[in-house]
Amino acid sequence: MLVFQRSLRLDCPRCGGTRLFTGWFVMAPACGLCGLRFERAQGYFIGAIYVNYGVTVAVMMGGGLGLWWFAGIAPPRQLWVWVPFAALFPLWFFRYSRSVWLGIEYLINPDH
Repeated sequence: MLVFQRSLRLDCPRCGGTRLFTGWFVMAPACGLCGLRFERAQGYFIGAIYVNYGVTVAVMMGGGLGLWWFAGIAPPRQLWVWVPFAALFPLWFFRYSRSVWLGIEYLINPDH
């Protein structure tokens, strides 16, 4: 649970003492305190793409069904909301998806 809290704060999953990102899309190579390497190999963050996609689709499906059932807004009219959301949300969620993926991998393989 602590690892996921650190992931949502965009901190190192091992020690929580260093920020993962130095810019919006620029990730630090390693933790300055514990030395955990953040990007371990070429293509390491492919799983983060799946996390980003899964969360985006889940929010869109839940939101779309909620708007349809509770507000009575038909799906074709909802496109004005969900098309821009589908373009912008993954850009905003990019850092969190990488952080969550790193946290999941750290839980599975804490030695690296």
